[in-house]
Amino acid sequence: MSISNQNLIAAEAQFREAKFSVKIARSNLYPTISLEPSIVNGRSSVNPNATSQNSAAPVSHTTYNFPVAVSWEADVWGNVRRSIQASAEAAQVSDAELENARLSYQAELAQDYFELRGTDGEKQLLDTTVESYQDYLKLTQDRFNGGVASGSDVAQAQTQLETARAQLIDFDVARAQYEHAIAVLTGKAPSELSISSKSIKITPPTVPVGVPSTLLERRPDIATAERQMAAANEQIGIAKAAYYPAIGLTTNSAPIGLESNSFLHWISWPSRFWSVGPGAAETVYDAGKRRATLNQSRAAYDATVANYRQTVLTAFQQVEDNLAALRVLEKEAQAEDRAVQAAQNSLDISTYQYKAGIVNYLTVITEQAILLQDKEQALNILTRRMSANVLLIEALGGGWNSSKLPAVDGLVHGM
Repeated sequence: MSISNQNLIAAEAQFREAKFSVKIARSNLYPTISLEPSIVNGRSSVNPNATSQNSAAPVSHTTYNFPVAVSWEADVWGNVRRSIQASAEAAQVSDAELENARLSYQAELAQDYFELRGTDGEKQLLDTTVESYQDYLKLTQDRFNGGVASGSDVAQAQTQLETARAQLIDFDVARAQYEHAIAVLTGKAPSELSISSKSIKITPPTVPVGVPSTLLERRPDIATAERQMAAANEQIGIAKAAYYPAIGLTTNSAPIGLESNSFLHWISWPSRFWSVGPGAAETVYDAGKRRATLNQSRAAYDATVANYRQTVLTAFQQVEDNLAALRVLEKEAQAEDRAVQAAQNSLDISTYQYKAGIVNYLTVITEQAILLQDKEQALNILTRRMSANVLLIEALGGGWNSSKLPAVDGLVHGM
């Protein structure tokens, strides 16, 4: 089954958003050109202060303007370049977060699947147990009818049977919940998915762990933390660039363009005008704002370094935890298998003794309960082993590698 839920779709949209942020940052390398064409009709008074009847008639006129405003800031100190780099690294962060979310949901799906199969196994076990208890009920009834057993034996056998039937029904609740969780993780409504019943028939496969250092390249959450650290480092350079003057080319209030009072002569060479020149701007006093911004960027970088180191330590812990869990659970499974076999032998002996009239039926019931408990525990251990195996694969990155991150050059020039 594939992962296709709304949370993953949202993460993919956030990655696309981050890619367009790179394009926005890259646009600052180029000039900004704007057009403001206009046609202005006006009427002016030749003598606005005149009050006599002999004042001159007002004059009407039309002005045609086609100004072109151009502005461009040279990336002398590298702040634009660093902004582009930081945006590209932020896009890599978003991609790594997307892969981490995908891995997390895949692991959750696998765990839910094995929990579902574990529930199926317990249901099959109880189905078999109910059939066995029905045979034991018939045995006590036959012995009661033959006058060699008491009514309490029949009542105890009946109680044991009905209790098992109630437990069997209760498993339907857990199974439905796991099935619904799987449906949502695969992007379907719970009512649209139905999974046939089937118990776990496999044991956990061997997972190649590899050398510890490769783990740093195989975990998307570690890649996320590392790229966040790189992006924060670029912010320090951007903050330093604020100490230097901004140098650029601008037309500002007197741009390049065409102007005429005649529409026919508007778009013509004699109607041209222009005014352009370089400029520089430097902040003389800002009450310590730039220094505080630089220190803030350094503190943010230190935080990302600490977060990266903690992510690495957590990754190693998760790998070791699940390796230990698999080792211990394998030994526990072997011990539980022996306990199941011993409980089965004990029940067989008690049943024989009951038929021979040596022991009462309470002894048989006790052995039945022990056998059922051991078999349920064996299934539970197998389910836990499969879940631990899934968690180990997740802790190892699920086959992902940092080389799958989009390259910075591709993000900058590939759109």
